[in-house]
Amino acid sequence: MKIVVIGGTGLIGSKTVERLRNKGHDVLAASPNSGVNTVTGEGLAAALAGAQVVVDLANSPSFEEKAALQFFGASGRNLFAAETAAGVRHHVALSVVGTDRLQGMGYFRGKLLQEKLIRESGIPYTIVHATQFFEFTAAIANTGAVGDTIHMSPAYFQPMAADNVADAMADVALAAPLNGMIEIAGPERVRMSELVERFLKATNDPRKVVPDPGALYYGQVAIDDRTLVPGENARIGAVRFDDWLSRYTPPK
Repeated sequence: MKIVVIGGTGLIGSKTVERLRNKGHDVLAASPNSGVNTVTGEGLAAALAGAQVVVDLANSPSFEEKAALQFFGASGRNLFAAETAAGVRHHVALSVVGTDRLQGMGYFRGKLLQEKLIRESGIPYTIVHATQFFEFTAAIANTGAVGDTIHMSPAYFQPMAADNVADAMADVALAAPLNGMIEIAGPERVRMSELVERFLKATNDPRKVVPDPGALYYGQVAIDDRTLVPGENARIGAVRFDDWLSRYTPPK
């Protein structure tokens, strides 16, 4: 099949492209750097010509509400117009576990708009809700930094490795559309404050973690033990946090 991966050069996109190519498919890694811009529509028609599947992994460059709504709105409308014209048979999108429970944060209102446009597009689809990636642990920690301490919610979450996200995205792209949503998650349900503490210790970061039930997720929205965890039927990734951490190399 010809498969177009929007955001195909990013963290999840590059891994998904690799997996699909290894299975023998004709995969186009589409991004603004390759002349394909979903926000402006540039290059979309040519990129999607002959494509059976589109995997949308593009993400808003900003968590700010106006920017996120503009990004997901424009991107979705341009994508679905081009996909309809090209006769695309399956639209696969990556979203976030708990999106509907995180509407106090503007970025997730953008994600909810993205999902609404998908459902209304008329194109067969599958939405994949993923939990947080291990690769985001440092960023999550820094959102709670106050001097030498990190105030972090003790709410449960169930993060996963980017490799396992890409495994799932590739599998879904090659399966029949569900016209619905599936959830994917890591193998370990853990308190966010505890996981951040393990990460800091392993990376020799001297800052102290303070479990704080009032700490906001990304400094913007309150969470509890249900907000970020998947339901009972989630697909569970194989990579455990400690195994990922043992191979982690801090970015330079």
